Amino acid sequence: MPKDDQPIKAGRAGGRAARVAARAAGPPVEERAVRPGFSGGAYKPLSEDECKQVYEAALCLLEEVGMGSPIPEFIEVVENAGGYTKDDRLYFPRQIVEDAINTAAKSFTWYGLDNDRTIEVGGDRVYFGTAGAAVSVYEDETRTHRHSKLQDIYDVARLVDTCEHIHFHVRSLVPRDMIEARDLDVNTAYALAMGTTKPIGTSFFQPEHVYETVDMFDEMLGGTPGAFAQRPFCVANNTFVVPPLRYAEDAVRSMVAQVRTGMPINLLSAGQAGATSPAALAGSLAQALAECLSALTCVNLLSPGHPCVMGLWPFVSDLRTGAMTGGSGEEAILNAAAAQMANWLGLPSGVAAGMADSKMPDNQAGHEKGVTVTLAAQAGANLIYESAGMLASLLACSFEALVIDNDMLGAINRTLRGIEINEDTLSVNTIREVVHGPSHFLGQDQTLSMMQSEYVYPEVGDRLSPDDWHDAGATSVDERARQVVKETLSTHFPTHISPDIDARVRERFDIYLPVEELTKSSRW
Repeated sequence: MPKDDQPIKAGRAGGRAARVAARAAGPPVEERAVRPGFSGGAYKPLSEDECKQVYEAALCLLEEVGMGSPIPEFIEVVENAGGYTKDDRLYFPRQIVEDAINTAAKSFTWYGLDNDRTIEVGGDRVYFGTAGAAVSVYEDETRTHRHSKLQDIYDVARLVDTCEHIHFHVRSLVPRDMIEARDLDVNTAYALAMGTTKPIGTSFFQPEHVYETVDMFDEMLGGTPGAFAQRPFCVANNTFVVPPLRYAEDAVRSMVAQVRTGMPINLLSAGQAGATSPAALAGSLAQALAECLSALTCVNLLSPGHPCVMGLWPFVSDLRTGAMTGGSGEEAILNAAAAQMANWLGLPSGVAAGMADSKMPDNQAGHEKGVTVTLAAQAGANLIYESAGMLASLLACSFEALVIDNDMLGAINRTLRGIEINEDTLSVNTIREVVHGPSHFLGQDQTLSMMQSEYVYPEVGDRLSPDDWHDAGATSVDERARQVVKETLSTHFPTHISPDIDARVRERFDIYLPVEELTKSSRW
């Protein structure tokens, strides 16, 4: 691995590769109009009193209803702290939950394999990223959906690696060509780590897979045991609960392994309002909070201060059919409230927004993504998962949508930055000069200096006049995105993991991604 003070180079020199690299790099960070980690939280859908009511309801559920199917490790630490079990349910007195909140990490470092891409999770900082367990890929040219493959995991990671406004990359797809759960978990983690230097995340079926994956990460970091624990660049997405209020055994056993290996955990509760959580949005929120607080308590009793995200992901049903709806107004307001609740407790927050119900990157997908991601960002969610690429209520992922959504995220991030008010930006002298001079601002020093520092420009969004648009080929946004995808994935092959290290990884682990794909694509 490169030394900490050496930037990691991604991509290859020459023609298209150089253009891709330039697009990915952009102007220097200090000159950009937007950067990762702007402050959110201006939008507060709940009042202070309403936050207290939701919190009290969650504590009541844990104290009086408890969590079903607890594993022995959870029973031991909770009972030692003053909780109790009855009829296969684990009950949490108020005090031990509140002690856990006080003990819990209020922020943590989510490392990138490139130091410049490391993010600090917590406070009021907002970051946009991916996630999901889509089983299909939308093919834009044919308007069809096909089964997802391991190759897609790597290719999505390579594409995300070049998207400026996607700050972290949690696995978006489940590779359906991986039959065994072990192969799926290890190879997914491998493809993510090889495809991007941004912070990554994935999930695990069994605790044994956690230990094996961390061994692989140690190898990638130079082969020293414990290297990953010192620099955790992967967060576990752990759907630990079968709502309502029951633990998922394999997931919580994996959670214990994640604690022991030093892997940060997204404590993910994903009840679906009207199906596995109450149809009343307030009740769905209270249930999700209770479930996440139960896991937070157990984790902190096992290892005080272990890095965790309060992953309140309350989903919504279309009550006419029972189908999940990820792009609804109800989903938007519920996610915003979920972010507010975690932030109100002073804990790192994560929500899922951008889960369009549309099956393709069209107008419907655009408005569904725009409203859900914007509200989550303005509410101050630290980590906004699912914010790019997802379609069909999380059943599909689209390469073209990732590129289009990157534009959207840049615009939303610009709204977080807000408007700086000072003597220079109020521009009284500049206005005076223009009024008495050229009568326009196009050639003003201020205008030229702020082109990059004040404004965000879309990569594939169209701003031409109708005549110029026709002259340029009259292309749609998905067509332009398709060209970016093809150019990027035919040229961008990250090299942060050296061939020698990769060879050692392949000697120890069953890696199915062909080594040739690391330098040359067979399909793009």
